[in-house]
Amino acid sequence: MLSLDKIKDAEKVLSSAVRKTDLIYASTLSKDSKVYLKAENLQTTGSFKLRGAYYKISQLSEEQKKKGIIACSAGNHAQGVALAAQKNNIKSTIFIPSTAPISKIEATRKFGSEIRLVDGVYDDAFNEAVKYQKETGAEFIHPFDDEDVIAGQGTIALEILEQIDDLDAVIVPIGGGGLISGIAYTIKTLKPECKVYGVQAKGAGSMYHSIAISERKELPKVSTFADGTAVKMPGEHTFDYCQKYVDEIVLVSDDEVATAILALMEGQKLVAEGAGALSVAAAIFNKVPIAGKKVVCVVSGGNIDVNILSKVINRGLLKAGRLSDITIELLDKPGQLKEVSQIIAEHGANVIRVRHNQGGENTDINDCFLKISMETKNLRHFCEIKKALQNAGYKVMSEYNREEPKE
Repeated sequence: MLSLDKIKDAEKVLSSAVRKTDLIYASTLSKDSKVYLKAENLQTTGSFKLRGAYYKISQLSEEQKKKGIIACSAGNHAQGVALAAQKNNIKSTIFIPSTAPISKIEATRKFGSEIRLVDGVYDDAFNEAVKYQKETGAEFIHPFDDEDVIAGQGTIALEILEQIDDLDAVIVPIGGGGLISGIAYTIKTLKPECKVYGVQAKGAGSMYHSIAISERKELPKVSTFADGTAVKMPGEHTFDYCQKYVDEIVLVSDDEVATAILALMEGQKLVAEGAGALSVAAAIFNKVPIAGKKVVCVVSGGNIDVNILSKVINRGLLKAGRLSDITIELLDKPGQLKEVSQIIAEHGANVIRVRHNQGGENTDINDCFLKISMETKNLRHFCEIKKALQNAGYKVMSEYNREEPKE
């Protein structure tokens, strides 16, 4: 059974194995609340997963250790298990979904584990790992649905409560639910008035939907670039803990997560992966009631694949109105581009790309389309430029359905 004594024991065991991560005040993330970041993205192996994996392995008997260990993971748990196994001289075999970032796969391999790639997502890797465990008798280290693993993750809450006074709320990413189970249990035991909010990606909201109907439900598929939380079905233990100790679970879009990653990079000089930025996305886009509150966002990991980082940044810029595409239908005659460029320049935007296309079959024969990509300050700035072009008589067709933000 999970208990505060078990979590405090985990804290002692982990004192020489994990880093006590910083709690960073992020003044730029919210105008209405005081937001702090629990930087587990700076943890050894780049995520919180080392805590639960290391503590679980420390509780194995010598006989269990001799048989070796098996794990399945989208990447972060794999690295935690691999490092813990290496430190304890235990043979480890880790099943990883083929969709996991190459960077996570190779980082795991460097710790000496045998890697087995499985087509599909986390749940497919889990099924293969369970089958292999039955064949070999090795010990299976579950990534989230194990009370020793949950206790290890709960040590994050002990650190938070030690690092900050008068805490009002904690926002925690959810995949299978191990992280939020440990944090929520600890927070509600020691400071029951503190709110605990969970966040999932819209394309992988297994816990969100399960809690809504009060029973575990498997999703037919998951789709999100926050691969660390791409779990079709929550665990039995974690579902129960979330039901009992979590105040609310909300969903965020991939675009909102990308914006959060960009905000962390620009404002805090921190690199977060998709799963790690879920909590910050919830704070930025007002998904939970934190106005006037002192809040901690758990940034659970920073192992983002550099191959998709530029795509994520680009998506974040688009979502924030910092990159804007606009299409103008106009008469194909000299001087048109000059006048359009002048209007854009007078409003302080920077044109980075121009494409000129002849009109289509349903337009006048002398019509053309001018597609302009520009750097803008924010969504309001984009809307000001769009309005100025319209006031000058141009027919504007923006690439995105963007409305001027409300005050």
